[in-house]
Amino acid sequence: MKGIILAGGLGKRLEPLTRITNKHLLPVYNKPMIYYPLGVLVDAGIDDIMIVTGGNNAGDFLRLLGNGRDFGLKHINYTYQRGEGGIAEALGLCEHFADNDRIVVILGDNLIEKSIKKYVDEFRRQDEGARILLKKVKDPERFGVAEFLGNKVISIKEKPKKPKSEYAVCGIYMYDPHVFDIIKTLKPSHRGELEITDVNNAYLRRGDLYYNILQGYWTDCGTHESLLYANNLAAKLHNKERG
Repeated sequence: MKGIILAGGLGKRLEPLTRITNKHLLPVYNKPMIYYPLGVLVDAGIDDIMIVTGGNNAGDFLRLLGNGRDFGLKHINYTYQRGEGGIAEALGLCEHFADNDRIVVILGDNLIEKSIKKYVDEFRRQDEGARILLKKVKDPERFGVAEFLGNKVISIKEKPKKPKSEYAVCGIYMYDPHVFDIIKTLKPSHRGELEITDVNNAYLRRGDLYYNILQGYWTDCGTHESLLYANNLAAKLHNKERG
């Protein structure tokens, strides 16, 4: 199984902070933002990892991370996304790297409290399909939102004005090799991007989308408010670990 961190985009919502660096290199308490998703994958037992980056500061990832020695890795793969074509477009750049293997994808601005290893292990036991993680949030309209019928997810809506639930799709996705065939069928949304929600809904229509409710806290760092929240959470976690 392979891991992919999506750390491209221009981070316009975080200007002026992102005028001189990639969003995912900004500090979150005492570490660069990219350290957190990288640590999540390594903790889940994934050591074959690709980072998708972009913008004018892509080389800074190599200077910061190298081959991942600080994380116990022997090698990190890198690829480059031009512009802002969406999460699914960025993922499509990784087909050669995935090499027909299963993948765990995490957005580079995601911060979580607890390990995802048990969810990854469940995904390993699946015959095929995809697995997503959901989390109850106060502002679901910022995310892809799951609609339920009983305990079953029946649809996912991207940034809905009137969310059908409070459960957002976290930026952690697990896919079998069919994901790249699905991406090739997508058309840009009204935002001009290939949406990861369309990928998830394609699996849903196949009856091959499974989910877990993520335990512990989760946030992205996509706005100034959520970046501040992430810093406070990271500080609490660091102090908790220090005892």
